[in-house]
Formats: sequence, structure tokens, C-alpha cells
Amino acid sequence: MFRRMSPSACWLCKVFRAEENGFSSKVSLEEVLQWSQSFEKLVTSKYGPVIYKMYLKTEHSDENIEFWLACEAYKKITSQRKRISMARKLFTSYIQPQAPKEINIDSPARKAIIRNIQEPTQSCFEEAQRIIYMHMERDSYPRFLDSKFYQNLKHSLQNNGSNSRVN
Repeated sequence: MFRRMSPSACWLCKVFRAEENGFSSKVSLEEVLQWSQSFEKLVTSKYGPVIYKMYLKTEHSDENIEFWLACEAYKKITSQRKRISMARKLFTSYIQPQAPKEINIDSPARKAIIRNIQEPTQSCFEEAQRIIYMHMERDSYPRFLDSKFYQNLKHSLQNNGSNSRVN
């Protein structure tokens, strides 16, 4: 388990309390070590997106992973009615100027979405999603790997044995 953690890292303890967060199992050292192999492994793992989002909150940029994950869910929508509804939510939350969680995308990508939002397709957010993925992969992901709470999590699991899991 964790030893004294700094106040900036104490959120990590809360993340793994199954009763509070709905986690039915625990994060393993193997999973945590895989996160350092590639950004893709982080965002496609079981707990990686949750931990990464918590880290991004400390940087005030959690809208990036939220948008990326929402786009992943959006691409799986088969109903046109549901797709239109979700596209509007994505637009008003992340794309439109002054949106509450406005993401940093270039003007051509934003304009393309504005043109396509009336008849949204499965791929209408792909360019914006790609841009955000690249921002995260190049900017915040390396900082995440160097962060105290990622390092503390990794070291805690290593100190408890390679088969250990954090409660």
C-alpha cells in the first residue's frame, strides 16, 4: 500500500477505493509499467484513462482525455438519432468557441466540424480527435510519466512485489 504521499498525490488513494469509484478489481504493476511503453497502451488499458484523467485535472487539461474518450464512444453509435444528439453535445461541450470544456484545435478542424454538424457522420470528429491525441501524446503524456504520482504508484507496486495490486 502507499506510504506517506504528498497532498498533490493523495487522490491516487481515493481512485483505488472500489466502494467510492466502482472499480471491481485493482491495478497491477504490469499494467502500470505498460503505460510507459506507449501512449496508446496507456489510453487503451483498463485503468490508464482514469489515472491519466486524474493527472490531467492537476494540469487543468482533463477536457482533452474526456473529449478523446467521448469520440471513441461516439464512433460506436449506430443510431442516427443518437449520433445527432451526441454530436451536438460534443460540439457544445468541446468545439464551439467559449465551450465550457473547449479543446485546443486549429481553425480548419473546427470549421469542418461546424460544416458537418447538421448531418454528423461517424467520422466528423476524427480530425479533432487526432489533434487532441497528438497534443496529449507529445505534451502531457511525457509529463505524466515523470510525475510524482505515476512514479509513486509504480514504486509502491514494485516495493510490494510484482504480483501486488493497489487497494
